[in-house]
Amino acid sequence: MEEINYPFRIDGRGRVARTENQDTHIRQLIEQLLFTESGERVNRPDFGSGLYQLIFAPNSGELATTTQFLVQGALEQWLGELIQVEAVDVQNVESRLEVTIRYIVRRSQEEKVAAFVREVSS
Repeated sequence: MEEINYPFRIDGRGRVARTENQDTHIRQLIEQLLFTESGERVNRPDFGSGLYQLIFAPNSGELATTTQFLVQGALEQWLGELIQVEAVDVQNVESRLEVTIRYIVRRSQEEKVAAFVREVSS
């Protein structure tokens, strides 16, 4: 089953780029959820994780904990039919926010890990 690629782009044939790999598609969905701000989607104003709002907050343990709860809640709300979230680990290392998500793909029951890194202000 082919799905629309994220980020959205046009392929070399002038068509909407697609991905055939389910694992890649789920990772792209997670990335899209993490980096979409609430209110950014017209028809889904509560879609997103709130991660971007925290990127510019002072780097601290409280930031990491808040991010962990926001990310886990958003994943369960929006992607709960596709994945079962096992763990969300948020680390603040110097001026970077590292988010690692361990999840099980419901369709295949395979455990996966996806890691994302963003710079934060200090």
